[in-house]
Amino acid sequence: MERVSDKDLKAIHSQLGRNVDNVLGVEKRCSCGFPQVVLSYPIRDGKPFPTIHYLTCPHLRKEVSKLEEKGYITKYEELIKNNPELLEKLRIAHEKVISKRLSLLKPEDSTWSSVLSSVGTGGIKDWKRIKCLHLHLADYLAGIDNPVGEMVYNLIDQKECDNCYCKSF
Repeated sequence: MERVSDKDLKAIHSQLGRNVDNVLGVEKRCSCGFPQVVLSYPIRDGKPFPTIHYLTCPHLRKEVSKLEEKGYITKYEELIKNNPELLEKLRIAHEKVISKRLSLLKPEDSTWSSVLSSVGTGGIKDWKRIKCLHLHLADYLAGIDNPVGEMVYNLIDQKECDNCYCKSF
């Protein structure tokens, strides 16, 4: 993980249209050098925040939203339901996220360990369900072998924007 700079925080703020205060670092950058996925601290405002990999790239967020609009959450849930091997790979991905999440906790936040270890990526409780595709793609781009994230990534034809859009920030 690469530490987050003030320049990165400014770009992330512009990418998301809001301030973020729990970013630990940049997990993945685009070819223009801007954050695509950031690593977030699992506690925010004194409460558990189980999403540790956050997709910030406006282009990818838009492309993934298009897939969600086309019903890919339901399609992938059906695949998972009918494919024990896929479900097992997804279970392992959730476990890796949990392990990574717990490793980020500061000692003073360890009281949240049981809560944060009981949910998968993004706080998902039922690992046969998909909360959103953005979560899975962010995990995949951050180096977690997430099969749903990989399928999402493979469906996106244009992996980056044409014009280094984030330079305008």
